[in-house]
Amino acid sequence: MNAIDPPEISSASERVLTSFRHQLAAEGLSQHTRKAYLSDAAALATWVAPRDLLALGHDDLAAYLASPEVMTKSPRSVSRLQSALRHLWRGLLARGEATQDPTIGLDSPRLGRPLPKDLSESDVDALLAAPDVTTALGLRDKAMLELLYACGLRVSELTGLPLAAVNLRGGFLRVMGKGSKERLVPLGETAANWLQRYLDEARPQLLKGTVPALFITQRGSAMTRENFWHLIKRYALQATISASVSPHTLRHAFATHLLNHGADLRVIQLLLGHSDLSTTQIYTHVARQRLQELHAQHHPRG
Repeated sequence: MNAIDPPEISSASERVLTSFRHQLAAEGLSQHTRKAYLSDAAALATWVAPRDLLALGHDDLAAYLASPEVMTKSPRSVSRLQSALRHLWRGLLARGEATQDPTIGLDSPRLGRPLPKDLSESDVDALLAAPDVTTALGLRDKAMLELLYACGLRVSELTGLPLAAVNLRGGFLRVMGKGSKERLVPLGETAANWLQRYLDEARPQLLKGTVPALFITQRGSAMTRENFWHLIKRYALQATISASVSPHTLRHAFATHLLNHGADLRVIQLLLGHSDLSTTQIYTHVARQRLQELHAQHHPRG
């Protein structure tokens, strides 16, 4: 090892990280969150090496949060880091590997709450009309976009849907959300019709063997969130939509458009799978802002 190489993570810290990996999987967190939390914990282990993670106290964590490695991160990244550390020590305490929680009392960064990006109903119409439904892949993409907008799903929920989650006769989906919380989401007639066409016409053409996933790729494997992210970007470009579009943008549009058409906020909360109403309330700001813009544009005294 030369002078610029960082010290190696101690064997005790390696064992802690391995236990943390199993803990995160058992907690039912998404793969994306598990990967991020584990990366945050490993970065801390590297920073304190050759010391052990188990030897750290409150002052050590405060020093890490004040270090250049962390201070250059965005407030949202620092907030996620602190959440990862709280999960880490919660597990250590539960397993009896630690006797105190050094994360208590750490200062949290101030997070501004950004408004969701606005996607108009005409933008959504153009996006949903983009796929070529005369092909198996286009029909699959059409069904996925219709389902995302009709149900307000997270992209991980959409791509993670098993075939068994669909109840076309009842007109609903059984969705497994964050924290392994299950919810029933109505499909709507249009989305149900496109999903039925996909199941009848496209999925049998794409299927190679037995795959439990609802949506599959040309290779016959389960669709991933990364694959679908690239698809929706391509269709947004094809539809010449000026706004930035992502799977989450369509989820925002689902909530905002429901609110604009008079839906109750608590109903939207249930449909989105939000555990806290305050998370859903951001859409009232979007709707209010849109109403102000329309008033200014069309009222004679605006």
